[in-house]
This record gives sequence, structure tokens and C-alpha cells, in this order.
Amino acid sequence: MKNEEGKLPDANQPISTAMVQARRSEFDFIEDLRERTTSSKGSLPITPGHSVLISGIGDDAAVVRNASSKDTVLTADLLVEDIDFRRTTTPPFLLGHKALAVSLSDVAAMGARPRWSMLSIGVPEDVWHSEFIDNFYDGLLSLAGRYDVQLIGGDTSRTSEKIVIDSTLIGECNSGQAISRGGAKPGDLIFVTGTLGGAAGGLRLVERGAHLADQNLTASDTDSLDHLLLRHLRPEPRVGWGMVLGQERLATAMIDISDGLSSDLNHLCEASGVGAFIEATRIPVDANVVDLSGRRALDPLQLALHGGVDFELLFTVTPERATKLPRRVDGVAITRIGEVREHSHGVKIAEGTRVWDLGPGGWDHFG
Repeated sequence: MKNEEGKLPDANQPISTAMVQARRSEFDFIEDLRERTTSSKGSLPITPGHSVLISGIGDDAAVVRNASSKDTVLTADLLVEDIDFRRTTTPPFLLGHKALAVSLSDVAAMGARPRWSMLSIGVPEDVWHSEFIDNFYDGLLSLAGRYDVQLIGGDTSRTSEKIVIDSTLIGECNSGQAISRGGAKPGDLIFVTGTLGGAAGGLRLVERGAHLADQNLTASDTDSLDHLLLRHLRPEPRVGWGMVLGQERLATAMIDISDGLSSDLNHLCEASGVGAFIEATRIPVDANVVDLSGRRALDPLQLALHGGVDFELLFTVTPERATKLPRRVDGVAITRIGEVREHSHGVKIAEGTRVWDLGPGGWDHFG
């Protein structure tokens, strides 16, 4: 590679990261990624390949030996620049984390264990010749290592302007034990994990120009503003809760809260052919959202109901099985917010003596 004056660089001069990125081919990148996902080099907590993984990155397709007593759970998620994220406000490390997190949440909502990831990404040429891709995969692989997920393939391509990410995740559960949205019955109790509204609060901050400090990209103990930004930029999928609810056969129906509590509760009720009644005062609104709303004239209940992308789990349990629910999993608590009713009841919410229909008011790509 020649420098700006048309001369080859001096062999004794250090080669910058940018120079390395500029001359790296797609195949060099794939080989480097293959090495990173089959060893524990560096600081990334990546484990060696699973025993049932026969062939991973480097072939035309991954090969996984399927056990007869297991069901395979597959999900795919698409992230498009300026629709699902903004490059100017989302650090690539956190974007890599989020690309995997949204798929982990889907598998958790099925009560399954995540096992293998496939990630395809299309980027403009200037992004390819920067540190963006490496930082992106740092974030993805860091989260993958926490849940023993192996990246086994994917694709890279060039786009004209926008970044496009396609995340595919493969999970496993015991045969016949995947939790669908369609198993809720009248009388079941309705629960959610964690707190709601934080991601929506973080989005409001981003829209008002707030940025996360670089040193806080991986922080777990932050102030209220950074907490909300991270709820939006670095969602934490409830993988542990999903596996407990699935393996112990506790939940009758489940969905992850990606579009908003109001929308996803309606999705679950529609799939199950039931209605629901929830109490506004029971909804666990993020305390930092309450503080933010008080100072910025926002309604915390509206953010919790319709904000979306909290990636908490919404699930139903029979009253008999509810007594067997653990109080916390991975430090995350659950809250009972209502109960399942007959379909004719509709989906309703109460606040004091006021009761109203709760229609789907969350995110809709084409709404």
C-alpha cells in the first residue's frame, strides 16, 4: 500500500491500525474471525467449539449434530441503520452487543438455551476500512462468551450508504418443551421480568443529544443518565429466566417485550385466544424513568406501556405453578402485573377506579 505521496511505507516505521484495516481483504477478515471464535486468545471470554459443532466458520455452511431428544429453536433479526440504530449515537461495541442481544431475547422467550450464532453484515467501504468492524465484533463476542454461544458463520458485503445487520441465532430445548405465545389460559397470572420504560427513556435522551462516555461502554454501575442510555444502547436479554421457565416447565406462554408491553401483551393474548387484565400500579417502571419524566414532563407509565425494546420477558403461569417461581434469576426479579381473562373480556388496564382498553401502542415498522 502506498502513502499519500505514492511511496511505499518505510519498513522501519510502525504501521497504523488504519493502514492495516485499509489493506485487509474480506477473506483475511473471515480467517481472523474464525481464529477468534475457536480460541480464547486475548481478553474475550470465548470458549472452544461445542462438541456437537462439526463444522463452523470457514466452510460454505455450518454443520451441527442434532440430538434426537432436543428441539432446535431458530430466530433471525434485522437491524438497519437510521431505522433501528444511528451510527452517530451508537458505539460499534454496543451495536455488536445489541445485534446478538435481540436474538438472545427471542430464544429466551421460547424457554430455550442459546447455542450458535450466525451474523451477516453489510457496510459502506469507508466503514470497512476503519476500526468499526473489529469493535463491533468485540461487543458481539463479549456477550456471546457470557452465554457460551459460538459464532459459527455469516456473511459480509458492501452497501452503498447504510449499515445492515442480519443476526441469526440457533438454540435448543428439550423435545416438546418450547414455550409459545399460544398457551395462556383464563386464570393464569401475568408476570414481567425486570423493569420497563428504561430503553424508551434512553432513546429520549439520545434524541436530545445525550452521549455515553467511552469509559462507560461496559460499565455495570452508572449514574441514572448513563443507566437509561445503556438500557437503550446495551439491552440485557433475560437468558437465565428464559431457561429456568422452560426447563422447569413453569410458563404457559411467553413473549419478549421488544415492541412495548401494550403491543406484546396483545400479541400473546391474540395467539392464545384470551383476554387480560393488568393493574397500572403493579407495572415495574424503571426508577430512573420516573426521575427523568419528572424533570422533562414525560409520562413514565406511557413509556413503560408503549416504549418498547426493553427486552424483558412477559409470561403467564398457572396459580399453582406460580408458587414455584424463584424470586430472582441472575439478580433479576419478576413482578406479577395481572391475570389472563376470557377472550370476550378484551385486554384492559386499570389505574384506581379507572379501567380502559389497552390497545397495541408500541413500535410498528410500517405503522
